[in-house]
Amino acid sequence: MALNSLHDVYIDQLQDIHSACKQSSGVTRKLADAATDPSLKDALERGVEGIERGMDTLSHIIKGHDADPEGEHCKGMEGLVKEARAHGLEQDFGDSAAQDAMIITQYQRMAHYAIAGYGSCLAFARRMDHGDDVSKLEECLNKSYDGDRAMTDLATGTINKDAA
Repeated sequence: MALNSLHDVYIDQLQDIHSACKQSSGVTRKLADAATDPSLKDALERGVEGIERGMDTLSHIIKGHDADPEGEHCKGMEGLVKEARAHGLEQDFGDSAAQDAMIITQYQRMAHYAIAGYGSCLAFARRMDHGDDVSKLEECLNKSYDGDRAMTDLATGTINKDAA
């Protein structure tokens, strides 16, 4: 499909973030299973729930514009998921705290991708006066920031200290 307008770009990017959420949900669940710190495990499980809520929200928005949520495959998240598996799950760790620190790193990389995507889509929705979309995307963006901050708090609180 040719992208001939901001609306076309908007739909393309909503589909991209939907695909990113779909891909990151599964690996985040596996990261949660691998985490040993109970607070990290809990935060990752909440992250999976948030990712899935975001995916549902995106699906609703996209369908509201008569488009298919599955219309795009996110190659960026595909790479990040591959990295998360390789570095957070398949890597040999001699210390569980070191693995927890790596899990946080990989999760935050995926979260930052989502933050960039939601932020761009929110800017597009505002420009096109899609009021209902704006409030939904603001919520998704804010939840993504919250998840990222929670990981930073865990890392700087105890996990990085324990891994050192």
